[in-house]
Amino acid sequence: MEIARSPEKETAYNGKPDQNLLAKFNTEIRSRVPHWQEGPEGTHVQNPTPLTNITSDFIECARTEYGIELSSKIRVFGKLDSEIYGGSVKVRPMVQIIEDGIKTGSLHSGQIIFEATSGNFGLALGLLRSLGLQVITLVSRRLQEGVTEELERQGVKTVDLDIDICPAPGLQMDQNTLVANTIAQNVKQQLSEYGLDTSIYDKSLPGIVHLLARQDVIGLAKHLAKIYNGFCPEQYDNEYNVIAHETITGPEIDQQLLREGYSLADFRIITTFGTGGTSTGLSKYLQKKYGKKSVHVVYPLNNQDVAGIRTKDKSLGLRFYRPKDYSGQHEVDFDAAKPLFRFFARKGYNIGESSALALYACLQMLNFGVGESFVVVLADGIEKYGKYLGELAGEERRYEVSIDEARSSTEQYDSILWTHTTYAPKNEGIQLIASSLGRGIDNVKVARAQDVQTLVMTEKLPETLKTLIPDHKKILLVCMVGATSLRVAELLGTMGIEAVSVTGGVMGFAGTNGKSPSDIVQLARE
Repeated sequence: MEIARSPEKETAYNGKPDQNLLAKFNTEIRSRVPHWQEGPEGTHVQNPTPLTNITSDFIECARTEYGIELSSKIRVFGKLDSEIYGGSVKVRPMVQIIEDGIKTGSLHSGQIIFEATSGNFGLALGLLRSLGLQVITLVSRRLQEGVTEELERQGVKTVDLDIDICPAPGLQMDQNTLVANTIAQNVKQQLSEYGLDTSIYDKSLPGIVHLLARQDVIGLAKHLAKIYNGFCPEQYDNEYNVIAHETITGPEIDQQLLREGYSLADFRIITTFGTGGTSTGLSKYLQKKYGKKSVHVVYPLNNQDVAGIRTKDKSLGLRFYRPKDYSGQHEVDFDAAKPLFRFFARKGYNIGESSALALYACLQMLNFGVGESFVVVLADGIEKYGKYLGELAGEERRYEVSIDEARSSTEQYDSILWTHTTYAPKNEGIQLIASSLGRGIDNVKVARAQDVQTLVMTEKLPETLKTLIPDHKKILLVCMVGATSLRVAELLGTMGIEAVSVTGGVMGFAGTNGKSPSDIVQLARE
């Protein structure tokens, strides 16, 4: 289905609210999510998500999975926003942002919505398809398995920005600009497939390349909305991202605890960090209502990719990152949280990766005596993280190994394959890979950069790349620092091909041999 610009509709409203769109929005979406409503017993939050006492299961999990005996005095409630209409906590700010956009005349029928997303906010925007609004999200194919597919099932168009820049300090070239130009052409092609006028895109190409060189996907979404007369929710900068949680989520939890005979003043709240809206909104509510800092913010370790949330270093600089408002910040090992994830999934709890990390952080805090009463925000469910549906009952499949693991088990790999979208190894690089793994240089194959790019973008295996992959054999993948080769390993895995990636890539080998990047890699020439 083509997405066409509609100049007539763009000018028809002239900044006035689209009342028909607003009425449909209120009936079909706002009425189905948490919102304030007058009732016989006063004002209350209608359609609240469940606040579930999970204390007994939590104590059992600590004992059986970690050998930890927790006090019977503890209280742990899970705020199951996985059960909200739309499936995640991101529906809350989406509703307020879109309502404001319609009421102010910024959003009306016929416009395209552009937004950068790691999944959940894009899926929330997918609800707007019922109103006839078109949504284009800027995403990375590195999204957890199943997220992109779920976006597409919801009718959300996706523009794939997955090119691994793999920064290599020391190369005498402006690699970011080179890669940005490649990405810009890929984005143009995808927008063309959705029916957008690419002559508009071409006129703005220098600005687009500049944004991509800075890896500013948030800025790119705003830019596309501007040049195509669309609407960008700007979740990372829109104050309604915070207001939604300050004015509804916080009071909602407060009312629910009161019905259970407790006061939120006595509880700590644990939440992971995506855009900062949840943590900052809840912090503002608690400080205004109770004069307390009670929100603990959780991040995965810097080398870990957990669906929908950021590591701490990638949170710095975001508008809604407000560390002074938090009671604590915690970097937590997601690998250690996986037994807990399996335990709660088997118990029937609908939780995703970030929820498991938040629960494990709660376990650690209880174990070390940091409070006794907690509310844990369970931000989304498991459905879209398809890889876990098969893994929860058994061992999960590994797609990467450390350098030491690769060296110690090198003979189990039939061949070694270089996979990168931009760079190729020099002869010195091939020799370094071979010698580091104790193999001959004839065991090291080099995939064409354009073939790797095609695989990553289309998830289809080019014939020329297929010839480098032996049938029914295990291959070891190497790239610059491990990100591209990991994605290739995951894609090959879906095709029944057994492949693993070396974490750290050739730069890891170089670090132990005193080699500089310019000694071992060069721009791919084909």
